[in-house]
Amino acid sequence: MTIVMGKKYILVFLSVLMSCGATKRPNIVFIVADDLGWNDVGFRNANMKTPNIDKLATEGIIFENAYVQPYCSPSRTAFMSGMFPFKVGMQHAVLIDSQAACVPLNYTFLPQELKKLGYATHMVGKWHLGFCKWECTPTYRGFDTFFGYYSAAEDYFNHSKGAYLDYRDNKLPAWNYKGVYSAYTFAQKAVDVIHQHNVSQPLFMYLPYQNVHAPIEVPEKYFNMYPNVINRGRRTFSGMVSALDEAVGNVTKALKEKGLFENTLILFTTDNGGPLGNNANNWPLRGGKHTIWEGGTRGTSFMYGTGLKKTKTTYNGMIHAVDWNPTLVSAAGGTPEASIDGTTHWESIRNGLPSSRTEFIYNLDDFEPALEGHAAIRVGDYKLILGYPGGPDGWHKPRNTTRGDKYETTIYYKGDSPVQLYNIREDPTEHNDLAAQMPDIVDKLRARFDDYRKQMVPALFPDGDPASNPKNFGNAWSPGWC
Repeated sequence: MTIVMGKKYILVFLSVLMSCGATKRPNIVFIVADDLGWNDVGFRNANMKTPNIDKLATEGIIFENAYVQPYCSPSRTAFMSGMFPFKVGMQHAVLIDSQAACVPLNYTFLPQELKKLGYATHMVGKWHLGFCKWECTPTYRGFDTFFGYYSAAEDYFNHSKGAYLDYRDNKLPAWNYKGVYSAYTFAQKAVDVIHQHNVSQPLFMYLPYQNVHAPIEVPEKYFNMYPNVINRGRRTFSGMVSALDEAVGNVTKALKEKGLFENTLILFTTDNGGPLGNNANNWPLRGGKHTIWEGGTRGTSFMYGTGLKKTKTTYNGMIHAVDWNPTLVSAAGGTPEASIDGTTHWESIRNGLPSSRTEFIYNLDDFEPALEGHAAIRVGDYKLILGYPGGPDGWHKPRNTTRGDKYETTIYYKGDSPVQLYNIREDPTEHNDLAAQMPDIVDKLRARFDDYRKQMVPALFPDGDPASNPKNFGNAWSPGWC
């Protein structure tokens, strides 16, 4: 029948079909695990019980060289803005509840970019990008809805930071969840969003879980999953990882029930290396959270789902946290913002091609004391560290069979000395300092580092403001005071 109608109608018919196919954008779920170590997942450590995460990772693409910042707020800045933290003032430590600061409002966040492409945008979990005024908060920075908390290190059961609530349902304090473990609530909120989603619109869900950040707390049933772990801290932490895994599984189950799973792209990453002092583990990498060693910055991460052509494999290309913004925009069928630091790796990742990134800054922080590591750069295979690298240091296997919880401390020192150089491709565990043997490489990387230093802006790290006192806002940490 169509042939009889003539060439004009055939062309129109085909055009309509092509148009419909082009507009079927993937659903995107961006999961962030807080403080998860390199060796804290089952696909690297057989002692960890993470079947849901393992299935997604091993059937997708595991990233072996995907980097994050050594601390929370800086990594989340990179995820959302696509900018290196030292260029936007977010390079020092993490934002504190009482600080009149947030990621500058002139930067466009990932959900804002995706809304331009027609996405429904939802966030469940941890923000930690500033909340002193409403304009800094999730529903003003691109998210249609938000359930979660603004800061960090709140109690998993009563959801308080200090004596005050830090739990929000959009703009309202969420008082009715005391006694409920946050991973349960966050997973259920994510499931509710999925079940209520209008399938005619693509979905973007940002799901930064509280697990496995301190305080180290978990319901007993997850603790009991690790009877052979003698160290109580490590046993509790391991249970927290399994609680996270269950929450991830509940979300993927909901996507399947809604019929969205086959057209969903899932990105999973930690926000920094695991904190050794809180029983995380990054073996065989050196150091952990708060350091610019590989154990603090090479993040456990993977991608699974629609659009990926070469799967059930690992990807060794260099990726930095700033790249996830443009990569996801590209996966959504959009054009990434050209002015950001991040670059899209979508075609490289999905086809197993080399990465276009050849260098990045681990950190650049001149604000004293730079306890998360002062300065480091990677160019090609080489990594140059200037000054204090952060601590604790060393190479540590999981403390499953020992009772001690303490790791050695490191002494802080100022400035760009000493200088250390490592070939990360040949020596990913950073045992062999090459600085004395290769002064020409040191000079080359230092010159490149100095180019970046010219682009640094002062850290946004003001003193606390008493106007932030939650007593002024009904005993809940709240915006509206700066």
